Amino acid sequence: MAKASIGHLVYCIDMQNAGFYRDLLTRLGWSVWHDAPEILGMGDDKGVSIWFNPFTKAAQNDYDGAGLNHTGLHVESQSDVDEMTAYLASVGVKALFETPRHRPEFAGSPENTYYQVMFESPDRILWEIVYIGKREI
Repeated sequence: MAKASIGHLVYCIDMQNAGFYRDLLTRLGWSVWHDAPEILGMGDDKGVSIWFNPFTKAAQNDYDGAGLNHTGLHVESQSDVDEMTAYLASVGVKALFETPRHRPEFAGSPENTYYQVMFESPDRILWEIVYIGKREI
């Protein structure tokens, strides 16, 4: 039987917003794999990549409609979530859904936490930065 893992994701965006994604993912430890006016490719240290291409239709993304709801990026600590929340605020991106916050219903056990911030990118793509692990004080 074949076994698969996520290799790459492709998002259609307004390429004027490519700098937002480059800065966001660079702050999260991703590397630029390709950077040109018509495409931005970012990769992590495990070989997973996210690619940003220009959109070709003037359709609005609706993350509550059919299709992908959001992309979750795991970080190593609660303080990483807080650091990214502060960064997002500094570039004018608001946290959504009363985040950052702990979500005990997703933590798996009482000693762990699921601590997240949710936000919408300039292209209305919903993102989550999340720490799952031992709750930090």
